[in-house]
Amino acid sequence: MNFIIKNTWDSLPVRHEPVKIRFSPGDGGMLMEVSAPLFNDPAAPSGPPGQPFPGLWNYEVVESFFLNSTNEKYLEVEVCPHGQHLILLLSGKHNAFMQALPLSFSATINRDRWKGEALLPWRYFPPGVNKMNSYAIHGSGSERTYEALYPVPREDLVEGQGPDFHRLEYFQNFSLQSIMGESWVQPDSDLWKTAE
Repeated sequence: MNFIIKNTWDSLPVRHEPVKIRFSPGDGGMLMEVSAPLFNDPAAPSGPPGQPFPGLWNYEVVESFFLNSTNEKYLEVEVCPHGQHLILLLSGKHNAFMQALPLSFSATINRDRWKGEALLPWRYFPPGVNKMNSYAIHGSGSERTYEALYPVPREDLVEGQGPDFHRLEYFQNFSLQSIMGESWVQPDSDLWKTAE
């Protein structure tokens, strides 16, 4: 299943080759593949590649969120062209109860492009995922750019509003079965029992 981020968070068209995200079945989880232009702004995080990096959203990242809209439990996945990553489990908007979980993620840079591949374990997904959204962020200072697969519609914008990727009401329908097959049943997760 392929997705292309064609808009900024406030529904303006992006002015570069768009970020592409692909989800497919993986061994014990779902593969997330990113193909994106490399802006190299800001500079790389100071943490080692392949490791979680707190505050990764302040750097150049691509993010995907997987939501159970009935109870606002969701998984946030952040990946960076330099190999760092960040996983957050949230119960309620902005309320992370677990973060910096390990992740099998690798990224490669080829001149002005980067590709990344992460295997998202099933235990990271909340039960009953039915919506998702994805984002891309790059740039520094006044050039900081926030892009969204499902942006805030222009008619919903209010003066002074800024980007907030936790606007769950703008997430769109999504089913893990659409990737894994209609008969697939999501495995139970020990991690989400702590959020109940």
